[in-house]
Amino acid sequence: MFGEFIIAGMKRLQAFKFELRPNGEQRRQMRRYAGCCRFVYNQALALQRAHYEAGGPFIGYVAMAKRLTAWRHSTESAWLKEAPVHPLQQKLKDLERAYQNFFSRRARFPRFKKKGVWESFRYPDPKQIKLEQGNSRLFLPKLGWLHYRNSREVLGAVRTVTVSQSCGKWFVSIQTQREVEPGIAQGAPVGIDVGIARFADGGDQTIFYSDVGLVNAGVVHDERVGDDAIQRVFRADASGLAHAFANDFAAAEFAFIAMDGEIFFDFENE
Repeated sequence: MFGEFIIAGMKRLQAFKFELRPNGEQRRQMRRYAGCCRFVYNQALALQRAHYEAGGPFIGYVAMAKRLTAWRHSTESAWLKEAPVHPLQQKLKDLERAYQNFFSRRARFPRFKKKGVWESFRYPDPKQIKLEQGNSRLFLPKLGWLHYRNSREVLGAVRTVTVSQSCGKWFVSIQTQREVEPGIAQGAPVGIDVGIARFADGGDQTIFYSDVGLVNAGVVHDERVGDDAIQRVFRADASGLAHAFANDFAAAEFAFIAMDGEIFFDFENE
């Protein structure tokens, strides 16, 4: 019964970043909260490493969140209670995501965070966030109302808010979600295959060649832009490689010229 499903629109996630205008007390609080989040991340990472070296399995988020509760009630780190709990929990999720990326070979092994390097904390619950665009301010737990430099309209419903510091200034990134109409395709479809010399085939039989594929094939290339057309000149060291490319480029208008033992491919778009 697929015919009964109607797609009215699609959801779009977008982030709006603004410079904050906190007062002195709010600046001190944000520095403390960022420090608490950094401590939780490093503490959890050290625990994961020690657990692994002892032969134990990976500690999941639920078990690590229980450790966070113990740290907040411990006399040695009772100051963690000063920070809102949700940003602290988000750091545990960030660490778990970093491990997942490492296990999937998408990133390096997680490293300890340093003071003053990308200080940030995130509020994930939109029910605790209030945004007044008319007054250029937003409300965050334990920080109260913060004014920000309102440079554009925030579109959509607020989902998360991330507070970060850069070059001595504090910024807020407001992520929203809204319904948008799906775009209408214009023109002929184009198939794309990245990683080989033949990059894309257009519906009008225009052929595009990728620099990535030619580099992988061992071709040194230059690009020259003319007045009436774009000429791409590819240099090869052997005529055999030249003829191999000539066979692949049969659908395009081209000419290759031997000069001083080197082969030049001259492509021109009319």
